[in-house]
Amino acid sequence: MDTLRTGQFLKELRKEKGFTQEQLGEKLGVSNKTVSRWENGNYMPPVECLEMLSDLYGISMNEIVSGKKLEPEEFAGAAEDNLKKALVMSEQAYKKTEKGLSVTMIISTILAILIIILLPTQGQSMIRSNIMVIMVVALAFIGNTVNLAALAMNKERYETPSK
Repeated sequence: MDTLRTGQFLKELRKEKGFTQEQLGEKLGVSNKTVSRWENGNYMPPVECLEMLSDLYGISMNEIVSGKKLEPEEFAGAAEDNLKKALVMSEQAYKKTEKGLSVTMIISTILAILIIILLPTQGQSMIRSNIMVIMVVALAFIGNTVNLAALAMNKERYETPSK
């Protein structure tokens, strides 16, 4: 999807209706800065907002995402293209999130190992040293467990069909 084209189209539609960014934001329950980001092509409105914009402007979500008013014969082709682009974007977002969580898990594990190795144990009681090691391992375990849960939720979000 061409976010710049969509953004420009949203701006034109807003101006046709005579709304300011602030007025439109109030109608949609978002800030004027969010509306500005859509219109500048920084990112696409979420589906809920696309539905509200579609109703407000009396055009289809397909037309909004296409960045122009479509003729009846253009609808099927535009819908197919928009669906393909949305699926690619979704897959890219999934992979990016998965990569970030995996990197975080690796870094936290390495840091835990380094902390355990570098902990000064001379001059301290054995009990205190063991408690410190257990705390570091517990923190790393908790952090990695949270990351694994986030990975699983991310995978489920992208692989489970919506009802």
